[in-house]
Amino acid sequence: MDEKKNAQILLIALLVSTFFILFCRGDPKKTQESCAEQRKEMVRVQLERRGISDERVLQAMREVPRHLFIDEKYRHLAYADHPLPIDAEQTISQPYIVGLMTEVIEIEKGEKVLEIGTGSGYQAAVLAHLTDEVYSVEIIKELAEKADRTLKKLGYTQVRIKWGDGNLGWAENAPYDAVIVTCASKEVPPALFEQLREGGKMVIPIGDPSSFQILTLIEKRQGKKAEKEILGVRFVPMTEKKK
Repeated sequence: MDEKKNAQILLIALLVSTFFILFCRGDPKKTQESCAEQRKEMVRVQLERRGISDERVLQAMREVPRHLFIDEKYRHLAYADHPLPIDAEQTISQPYIVGLMTEVIEIEKGEKVLEIGTGSGYQAAVLAHLTDEVYSVEIIKELAEKADRTLKKLGYTQVRIKWGDGNLGWAENAPYDAVIVTCASKEVPPALFEQLREGGKMVIPIGDPSSFQILTLIEKRQGKKAEKEILGVRFVPMTEKKK
């Protein structure tokens, strides 16, 4: 029964995406209005129907203009239910995964969050709707610079971006209430766990970076890792900065 229900949800998402792909072209005003409608449908079909229920997360994803974080040639696909390519052979995660990772770390207003793997800057923008201290580290310079420009242009001045090795985190601003890692690692980088405050949460894809991984929620309890597996995923690998 669950498989049949999931198939129906995916079919509805495909039909909705196809409709808006055809509609979201041409006149700029119509495009803006259409993309706003796409975001509502994206949240309703791809997130709420799959169990994401935190209204703050849902509202953030209704508001962040995902299509503006994607190259123009892919913008008609921005609200479809799958990842998309961005510069430097990287990807922007599918909306459901962004929503899920944001929900499980349970960020509250006034808390501090560290993101590893800025990519397009979209995840950082979503986080910025939940708190006013977002730090993001990106190892690829062109992505860091482009994401910084995009975020500032859209008014997300509370997001700070650093070009650097994500394995090392951002020690100057630690400790963090939450850490969100958007690239795959065989294990939790020690520096990231060290920079997580006691009682804080981290979400990270753990496993072979060349294959599938397990999205894992980690809570710091008395200095030790309490882990919970969430679901199977596939992310681009975390890489180290060349010396």
